[in-house]
Amino acid sequence: MSRPSHEAVLLVDGYNIIGAWPCLKKTRDNAGLEAARGELVEAMTSYSSFQGYDTQIVFDAQYHNASSNKEIITELLSVHYTDFGQTADTYIEKTCASLRYQIAQSRIARMIVATSDRAQQLTVQGYGAEWLSAQQLCGEVETTVCRMRHKYQSRKQPQSRFLANSIDAKARQRLAELRMGFSNKY
Repeated sequence: MSRPSHEAVLLVDGYNIIGAWPCLKKTRDNAGLEAARGELVEAMTSYSSFQGYDTQIVFDAQYHNASSNKEIITELLSVHYTDFGQTADTYIEKTCASLRYQIAQSRIARMIVATSDRAQQLTVQGYGAEWLSAQQLCGEVETTVCRMRHKYQSRKQPQSRFLANSIDAKARQRLAELRMGFSNKY
């Protein structure tokens, strides 16, 4: 049995997430849809990298007369715009159907769909996908960002190679006195 190339493939219903996350909804209302898409992509870039998920954010183009488009953001993150007349739901369902075979062949370990659309949830679970609500994804992204920050900060703190720097000040003072020849008893 071969080892999966990615821990999971994560399919994100982009506009559904933007409409459900308060911070993205606020950005959409104040700065526009393009800014909200950018914030979602930024958040998912960090999350995908930390989790090792092959993430695809899917946006509807159903009301825009444009052909489908795919932007590769990082090795693990891509943004997909559907064809004219195609919904993100349809795109995600077709992708789940094709990925089901890859799971059976052990090419990928898991398939996860992030959306708060109840009908979509039931459909993708029928294809063997796991489901995350928009709120669950938001919580996971926030938790991951905190874990990344903690991991970075713990690496950033200098590690001293001297034992004296790892003991408390009172013990350090006593060692200095002993080294200088003072023999005050405590």
